[in-house]
Amino acid sequence: MENKKAQKLIEKILADLERSGIITNTLIEDLKELRTYALEAQIPLAVKVLRLTYEHIEENDTFLIPIPDDEPVEEGQELITTEETAVSPVESLSYMISLFKDLKNKMNVSDLADYRTALNEF
Repeated sequence: MENKKAQKLIEKILADLERSGIITNTLIEDLKELRTYALEAQIPLAVKVLRLTYEHIEENDTFLIPIPDDEPVEEGQELITTEETAVSPVESLSYMISLFKDLKNKMNVSDLADYRTALNEF
């Protein structure tokens, strides 16, 4: 998002996550505010992902969606998660929020679409 206030809010959210982890009440309010900037900029994918994210956090008191894989898992293959490959909720959420910094990057948009799918399927 190109709006300077949205960029500052993204930085605030990332700093809060790094400092304190997932504090649901403040995080949800910040995500709702960030969603208003996405609405103003008319970015439907961002609007949807932000809504699904704060609803997911409201329901689960954490963020249970992993970072999207670089390589797609083919049907019939099992996704193997070990302690080494498991990603913390804060790390995954921080990565997702950082994608909003540059929505002109096709990889960022692709990863946000993967998050949208994962949130819908959760």
